Amino acid sequence: MPAPTTRPLGRVLVTGGASGLGAAVVQAVLDGGGTPIVLDRNISGLPSDGSIEARQVDVSDTRAVERVVTEVAESLGGLDAVVTAAGIDRCGRLEDVAAEEWERVIGVNLLGTVAVVRAALPHLKESHGRVVTVASSLAIKAVADATAYCASKFGVLGFSRALAAETKGEIGVTTLIPSGMKTHFFDDRDEKYKPQDDSRLNDPAVVANAVLFVLGQPETSEVREMVICHAEEDSWP
Repeated sequence: MPAPTTRPLGRVLVTGGASGLGAAVVQAVLDGGGTPIVLDRNISGLPSDGSIEARQVDVSDTRAVERVVTEVAESLGGLDAVVTAAGIDRCGRLEDVAAEEWERVIGVNLLGTVAVVRAALPHLKESHGRVVTVASSLAIKAVADATAYCASKFGVLGFSRALAAETKGEIGVTTLIPSGMKTHFFDDRDEKYKPQDDSRLNDPAVVANAVLFVLGQPETSEVREMVICHAEEDSWP
């Protein structure tokens, strides 16, 4: 029996696509012959030659997200996939993290994920497209001084599982569960909350390749959840 044909990448919307894992996914999509579209709060570092479609938007602003996603989908004639890589963190004990900062983490990581997926859903149903939500190893393992981040990522996991059940046969839904990566994600943390051994952080390009594996699955195959981490990563399980 012949092997199933992999899907072409097509038009892939990537939140947080200007840096970190999002940027690695954008490069992987480009290298794979797809068309990445970046949504990010800061797109100033992206090429100005028009080689990458980019829109500046705060994903926690639902109305703005709806407008931008609609504009992008209409300009490109639809969407084939969404990868929700935008994310932030605020470390500290619950009583030490200001309420607005704590809620900001939920707004970006969870509500931002939902807003982008909701806005893209009609277009993904038309193309029988895919959603890859980016959770974290802290979506399946809770740790101290990370109540906001754990709450947001546990929420992403629950949202994604429910969405997969709700849209079965209409779109593909995968939850990507990466552990720590070599990005600037940790730069603004206090020293005690930074990784003590960068050699145990994964290369975001490797994680991006896992995203491409998911996006390339034939319509009859679903990767519902994928955990990917450095071989010596200690935040999982």
